[in-house]
Amino acid sequence: PLKIGSITVPNRISFSAHLTNFAEHGLPSERHLYYWMERAKGGAGLIITEEQTVHPTDHAYEHMVEAYDPAVVPAYQKITRAIHEYETRIFAQLNHNGAQGDGSWSRLPIWGPSPIPDTLFREVPKVMEPEDIRELIEYYCLSAKNVKQGGFDGIELQLGHSSLLRQFLSPLSNRRTDEYGGSLENRMRLALEVIDAVRSTVGKDYTLGIRLCADEMISGGLTLNDNKEIARRFESTGKIDFIDLSVATFYNLYLVGGSMHVPLGYTIPLAAGIKEAVRLPVFCTGRINDPVLAERILASGQADMIGMVRAQICDPEIANKARDGRLDEIRYCIACNQGCYGRVGLNKPIGCIQNPAVGYEKDRGIGKLKPTLTRKNVTVVGGGPAGMKAAEVAARRGHQVTLYEKSARLGGQINIAMLGAGRVEIGNVIRNAENQLKKLPLKIVLNKEVTPEFILSQNPDVVIIATGSIPLERPVPGADNPSIFNVWQVLKNEVDVGNKVLLVDYDGHHQATATAEFLADRGKKVHMVTSSLFVGQDLGGTQDMFLTRQRLLQKGVTFTTDYAVMEIKNLELNGFNVYSNHWYTIGGFDSIVLVMGNQVKDDLYMALKGKVRELYRIGDCVAPRKIDMAILEGDKIGRSI
Repeated sequence: PLKIGSITVPNRISFSAHLTNFAEHGLPSERHLYYWMERAKGGAGLIITEEQTVHPTDHAYEHMVEAYDPAVVPAYQKITRAIHEYETRIFAQLNHNGAQGDGSWSRLPIWGPSPIPDTLFREVPKVMEPEDIRELIEYYCLSAKNVKQGGFDGIELQLGHSSLLRQFLSPLSNRRTDEYGGSLENRMRLALEVIDAVRSTVGKDYTLGIRLCADEMISGGLTLNDNKEIARRFESTGKIDFIDLSVATFYNLYLVGGSMHVPLGYTIPLAAGIKEAVRLPVFCTGRINDPVLAERILASGQADMIGMVRAQICDPEIANKARDGRLDEIRYCIACNQGCYGRVGLNKPIGCIQNPAVGYEKDRGIGKLKPTLTRKNVTVVGGGPAGMKAAEVAARRGHQVTLYEKSARLGGQINIAMLGAGRVEIGNVIRNAENQLKKLPLKIVLNKEVTPEFILSQNPDVVIIATGSIPLERPVPGADNPSIFNVWQVLKNEVDVGNKVLLVDYDGHHQATATAEFLADRGKKVHMVTSSLFVGQDLGGTQDMFLTRQRLLQKGVTFTTDYAVMEIKNLELNGFNVYSNHWYTIGGFDSIVLVMGNQVKDDLYMALKGKVRELYRIGDCVAPRKIDMAILEGDKIGRSI
């Protein structure tokens, strides 16, 4: 347990603030309730809600909770009562995003300390006048009053990576010449006034803390040493009870939610630095997906509370499993960012590739899986993520399940994807799934090529086909040259690509960029061609774009963009610029690697259609997609049969 201000949390695991896109009409929704309750049920000691806006000028995203509206109170009370049933504590995070937003939702000018547009949103803010500052403070107090009345155990004021208050603190965004700009004392003035006013509103016995950006990680911004001094000054007021930490800003968003290319626990040194400067409890968050690592941070005194966000999105029961010593049952987050950051950044509800219950906890959460009333003999063909999930869920419900896989190991295409540069951690999806299967009474048969005749001879009640997809054999005319290869052949080291390689990226994701980097790491000179504005066009949402391009450039990879490939002749691409329509040829390479999509492998399904009592297909053999849809469909079919 840890005492934080006037309350005590039962353990050191926090489900820290993060956007969900669950809000409805400015109010917390039922999805919020079940989402947070799932993590309380799973054993989290503390939950901190996503940012809740304190003023109408801050509507950075469509689905935001408007904390200043008294209508939020009944919804707050329903949520906090539910969380408290599990002895978990819950704080509300209050925030104004300032210049880190735009006025497209609010139809109001955004506010900022200075007329400096945010690097991501690029809208010039209205410079806050004294009356704006007074109004902002009033709205913080109004919001705090609603939060306390709503039954929350405390408040976290956002001064971190996305925050108007941080923009006032930072010389990078604050160029004011009045009493709110210039010296550190002046730049801290607004945050101190907000803290003072909110403390007066909630009273001295109510827990109040801040989320502080430990290091802006950009030239001209706040450094760790700057923030040590800032933390000391905040602590010296005696009006805050904890300091939660984030890192970076929208200038370097890839550090806010580091992907698998960022080291585990990458923020630990920053937390340790702030911890040296203050006596208040310090919270550390950032790629801490393992309770063993979390315990080491606590034991070494580098932090007092561990924020495990994506870890608990992926496995809401990680706290209970850690407490009970069931580490092999934990579904470990792989920081792919596809379901969490990748979805909310596109204004979609949060998800997780490994946990299809995210956002649907009311019906699919802990304890919601219903045993079957009729035990069936279920055959699953294909041991990739779709087949493994279907087999797991069906077995949990009490069906008699046999899972067939034609190769020597489970995992399907994940076994190939993890060979890409920096992508080994995606292999944990296989490990996590296998650990679940090992504890279930089902049969797994490897090295078995299943035929229609074999299936019919077994006479199963249910057949689930999850045979996946394979690379397109001839995606463009002329792609049958013996020196033209697909990604699978390259990553499995089945072919000699020579020294100069031309890679066609029609994928826009890791399949292309990780293969290019794989080749560059082996000394190959790689040139990438894409019809998009840039290679890896879909990596921005997963926070991978910056570091991926940086690595590729550092390793000598070159690019041609806006180029549509129409045919291949003698290892030369013939195509045109998609904007100018100018046709030209790209050649002079030893081999060409095509990343131009997959085709379904559904021959078994088609052969069995109309011959089996219950026949289903899931995953890539329906349509080639990513892991999230394979696992989601496996879960759905496992629940429905």
